[in-house]
Amino acid sequence: MRNWTINAKDIIILAFIVLTAVWRVTISLTGEISAISNFSPLGAMALFGGVYFSRAKGFAFPLLTLWISDIFMNRFVFYGEWKLFYEGFYWAYGAFALMVLVGKWMQSNKSVGRFIGSSLLIVLIHWIVTDIGVWLGNSTYPQTIEGFWMCLLAAIPFERNLLVGTIVYGSVLFGVFEWLKYKWPALQTSHAKVNQ
Repeated sequence: MRNWTINAKDIIILAFIVLTAVWRVTISLTGEISAISNFSPLGAMALFGGVYFSRAKGFAFPLLTLWISDIFMNRFVFYGEWKLFYEGFYWAYGAFALMVLVGKWMQSNKSVGRFIGSSLLIVLIHWIVTDIGVWLGNSTYPQTIEGFWMCLLAAIPFERNLLVGTIVYGSVLFGVFEWLKYKWPALQTSHAKVNQ
């Protein structure tokens, strides 16, 4: 019999993020643009991963999970085919990485106030960064400051829904994980030993 050291905390955090990504794909399978478009767990995934993972894992695991869920959404929701990347994906992924960085800022103080402030900040980041990608080279909007402003205004309903989704899903992720940490003290440390 030998002792293996596994990182139980990382496994639980990753499971939360994967389940959130599966939920994201599942709720999108209708393929309809509706009043709850963008009521998604993406912001919560970014914050949660940034807060609870170490620096490298905090970026790698949420981004990898986002990418895999995007592949499924490309196939079953948007394009009807298996696409590894969609046009302009780098704007969304750049925004997502910055959102994880906000989670890193929240690490030292996981208060409700910091969570609400972080949620507002990541939605602002998503709004500005992804709308640059929507606006650039888009014939719908003039390639001027006024055109960019029009693009930002058009995105307000989607960003409002992202904010609500971030707060709702984030409350569940953070609340359940903090409760698990209270119930299972091994999650408060980095490693747990498992006999095999």
